[in-house]
Amino acid sequence: MDIMENPSSCTEKIRSAVHGAQHPGPPDPALYQPTSVMGLFILNGAPSLLFIQKADVPGYPWRNQMAFPGGHQDKGDSNRLETALRELNEEVGILRENVEVLGSIGHYQTINHRDIQAFVGIWNQTDTIDFDPGEISRTLEVPLDHLIRLHRDRGYAGTTPDIMELTYPFEDVVIWGVTAKIIHHLLEILPTDP
Repeated sequence: MDIMENPSSCTEKIRSAVHGAQHPGPPDPALYQPTSVMGLFILNGAPSLLFIQKADVPGYPWRNQMAFPGGHQDKGDSNRLETALRELNEEVGILRENVEVLGSIGHYQTINHRDIQAFVGIWNQTDTIDFDPGEISRTLEVPLDHLIRLHRDRGYAGTTPDIMELTYPFEDVVIWGVTAKIIHHLLEILPTDP
């Protein structure tokens, strides 16, 4: 697979895909609360993406959900990228200077009126992941080739699946909802060969 062939050239291929593609645009800002996430690639051997699993807390609206690190924009954030980098540090302890940001892959809306701007970057893995178990139960590195295979095998490639059908299972979890929409778009723009 093209994106998988050489980790040293992977960064440039991802950057080129991000900058060369059209991404979902922002909605009416009056209707949605601004949030941001960071899709982090780990290029230690075969490429993977870093996910968090939200904590199993009764009454927590995102209980057990798989997501990219991220959160709501604060008044002190100068822009949405600043939000993504701040939240990345707050949620999992990854410092902004250890992330090569490759760009935004667009806006994705949730049913509870959040507009998520998704960014992607490469993490150099010099930080030790550290999170609050009251908010996050664990982090997972999901191999990119696993996601690409599911994307093809389930017939998602080249289509726009219904949000209720769009899922990416991995081990004992399932990535669904808006996170699955972000993954779908990312896999559609990345250069991969069958």
